[in-house]
Amino acid sequence: MTGIEFYSNGHIISEADSMRQKLGVLAKQYGATSAIIVTDGGITELGYVDIARQSLEASGVKVTVFDNVVADPPIAVVNQAIEMARAQQCDLVIGLGGGSSIDTAKIVALYPNNFDSINDILDADLSTFKKLPLFAIPTTAGTGAESTFVSVITAEDGSKKAIYTPKILPDVAILDATLTLKLPRHITAATALDAMVHCIEAYTSRTKKNAISDALALQGLQMLWHNFEQVLNHGDDLEARAEMLLGSTLAGIAFVNSSVAAVHGLSYPLSINFHIPHGHGNALVMCPVFSFNLPEAAPHYAQLARAVMPQTHAMTDLDAATAFIAQLKSFLISSGLEYRLSELEITENDIPALADIVLNTYARLIATNPKDINLAEVTALYKEIW
Repeated sequence: MTGIEFYSNGHIISEADSMRQKLGVLAKQYGATSAIIVTDGGITELGYVDIARQSLEASGVKVTVFDNVVADPPIAVVNQAIEMARAQQCDLVIGLGGGSSIDTAKIVALYPNNFDSINDILDADLSTFKKLPLFAIPTTAGTGAESTFVSVITAEDGSKKAIYTPKILPDVAILDATLTLKLPRHITAATALDAMVHCIEAYTSRTKKNAISDALALQGLQMLWHNFEQVLNHGDDLEARAEMLLGSTLAGIAFVNSSVAAVHGLSYPLSINFHIPHGHGNALVMCPVFSFNLPEAAPHYAQLARAVMPQTHAMTDLDAATAFIAQLKSFLISSGLEYRLSELEITENDIPALADIVLNTYARLIATNPKDINLAEVTALYKEIW
């Protein structure tokens, strides 16, 4: 049996209105006196920061708010958040929002260590670093950032940099589905499809697939799959929203311990070069990549299919896997998201450069894919959806 080394949050709460009711109490349990909430302006405008502040202040915790996070957070923005936390001597860091806010908070929690800029620690050994208590409160059901020990930020040259260490795993994840009720349809769709991709790539990882991640990926996919259309068409269904949020968290725990693969490898250049949201990028490329993987991964896709599509039980592995991918394509089309690169101002002439980035910058994600992919094949996959 292959050895497994597995990490997950120490404390996960999945309960409606739990941020209001429990955030302050949990902060005091961790000995907090001064907390920084790392978020974006949109979350502040929705009133969620006020709810968090009230809960913390009711427990006697001073609150500082950094709400300048932007999508694909640049190093300069992360450094600003660190400077604010240091200036206020915060002893608790709270990431409130989408993946970008939580990823930023993860790095802020390392501020007590001796470094001036994120650039100083991008390639450093962080095993001896101290970390402040870190809470993650997601407002989307998609990235799984609340349960992962990776932070993806954007370097000065526009490339994505990943800080990958169990040191930044959030201590507490608060899954409060009331915070997802106001998500617009397109964000609900993109983040949900992102989470499904996390489950599927975790389950089919060539290098790190393991029994614990498999179980979580399978359960997560079932929760996401069976509630996807309900939250798209009835966004006020709190129970369905809660299922999606917990499913996304299970997906996050699964993929951070088993790795994602080529879907993410092809998606990242779309985000970097054309500012396509990460979840939408994954949704765009998932079906071509999964179809490409069929010669190697059909049995695994078939197992996932039989968990969510009863009609596939009597099918061959290849037929079940093919039906599974077809339903994912149907989800994408029915979501209302653009599903062709040409709809997003990407020209056919852009494709060679995108393919080159995949092979030269994200080879680590190709290495975990069930099937090897060369430059011509990456190019063909992009052209398939152009």
